[in-house]
Amino acid sequence: MSNETKESLNFIEQIISGDLEKGLHDGRVHTRFPPEPNGYLHIGHAKAITLNFEIAQKFGGKTNLRFDDTNPTNEDTEYVDSIKRDIEWLGFQWEGEALYASDYFERLYELALKLIDKGLAYVDDSSAEEIAAMKGDIGVPGKDSPYRGRSVEENRDLFERMRAGEFPDGSRVLRAKIDMAHQNLLLRDPVMYRIKRDHHHRTGDKWCIYPMYDFAHGQSDSIEEITHSLCSLEFIHHRPLYDWFIEKLEIFPSRQIEFARMNVAYLITSKRKLRRLVEEGHVNGWDDPRMPTLAAMRRRGYPPMAIRTFCNKAGITRRENLIDMNLLDFCVRAELNKTAPRVMAVLDPLKVVITNYPEGQVEDMEVINNPEDETMGSRLMPFSREVYIERKDFMEDPPKKFFRMGPGRNIRLKGAYILHCEDFVKDEATGEIKEVHCTYYPDSRSGSDFSGIKPKGTLHWVSAPHAKACEVRLYDRLFTDPTPDQHEDKTYMDFLNPDSLEVIKKAYIEPNVADQIAPGKQLQFLRMGYFCVDPDTTGEKWVFNRTVTLKDTWKKLQQKGGK
Repeated sequence: MSNETKESLNFIEQIISGDLEKGLHDGRVHTRFPPEPNGYLHIGHAKAITLNFEIAQKFGGKTNLRFDDTNPTNEDTEYVDSIKRDIEWLGFQWEGEALYASDYFERLYELALKLIDKGLAYVDDSSAEEIAAMKGDIGVPGKDSPYRGRSVEENRDLFERMRAGEFPDGSRVLRAKIDMAHQNLLLRDPVMYRIKRDHHHRTGDKWCIYPMYDFAHGQSDSIEEITHSLCSLEFIHHRPLYDWFIEKLEIFPSRQIEFARMNVAYLITSKRKLRRLVEEGHVNGWDDPRMPTLAAMRRRGYPPMAIRTFCNKAGITRRENLIDMNLLDFCVRAELNKTAPRVMAVLDPLKVVITNYPEGQVEDMEVINNPEDETMGSRLMPFSREVYIERKDFMEDPPKKFFRMGPGRNIRLKGAYILHCEDFVKDEATGEIKEVHCTYYPDSRSGSDFSGIKPKGTLHWVSAPHAKACEVRLYDRLFTDPTPDQHEDKTYMDFLNPDSLEVIKKAYIEPNVADQIAPGKQLQFLRMGYFCVDPDTTGEKWVFNRTVTLKDTWKKLQQKGGK
């Protein structure tokens, strides 16, 4: 590989390339994605998924999906199923069947016995509080447990009896015997096993002892002969322990490599904190479109390729940084601009009556589905005497640079005629404009040779008698602060955005999109943004989620001093 090619690789790819040049592992590259099935995957996991799968593909390798299911308290098959669905939705397929750390419980138990037999593990009767107190602190050596000197025979006997269920929960643990004065606190005799009588989602009640994550994770990598164990930067201090187990157990030497996790402005990626939002009803479930979970992004209408592009643009680094959420929005817009058909929908309807248009007459107007893709063709929209436009597209006394409808102005309806605004009707009680009266130029139909009138602008519209009423949900940032969980004096709950969801109960959409009303279908509402058909949609009720605006309106709000 040339020096120029090497420089184009990220640091992980450079490491792998170097290993291959040395002939390690017979030229194999085998990665894995090892989620804990205790919640739904989020945008941070998307980075890890994309990295593991795409690196393996780049070097002709394989990627395992392994569930690190060593803590049955919060684990559930619901999460297992959701994780599988999310990975496949992103466009990746793992090697063979999905694997589980619980598949290796017997082998992990045997490896623990091997450490006991080597005099490198012991059973400790101390309480969790006592063990924590004995750990010491940074610069302060820990203290040996009074049980650290037990014989190999006694430790083996006690550990076997722990497995047999002779002792109550929390009464004993198995600890690695390393160094209670080690500068890395994680190597001060870490706990390997605890007694825990919780029903496991796969093994049932077969086991009453469960391995700790630090023991199960690395050994599972070795059992699967994972060549490169890629994990987030928070595990860098765990690497010496990871390597210690490999060395002392004399097992396959998987290599742990850390990278900076995905931190995105206005999002949090702690499963515990996300679970609280769900359980306390601040959001409507794990797939609420305001959440940073992949299930939520799918429901909101994010294309999977946009998420993968975002992860790649964010890059792979060794240093933590905060990614601008506008980059994610940009990637979503760029993808949907190519793939989403254009339709017309009016969210805040104002009726326009075309007074010189024949009553009862209906014309079909041909409109292009997507100017970015000619293969999408065109569709027909009904046009009639009464149409709806957006209320914000009309002003009673418009300024000069208002390129929309106002008294005495000419405006074109997209794909249809030029209208001349004559008058409007107000509600006497509220002062609100109820309807606008216009005339049309019969020879100005879109596509004709008519050039006598220059319209002030072009508006989207729907025919009032034909439009389908629908519900539209407008989503915005869930938090008002870019780093809601990094404040000393406040919690992330203090930054919940009260305006993160606006529900419009009666918007209107053109009727000829009925054949596209399937959950997940993505559409561009002309001039309004990108939207997605929500699973709540039925034959009688159409529901749309706003995926993203056409432009970055959030930044404009901040610049104006808004929330």
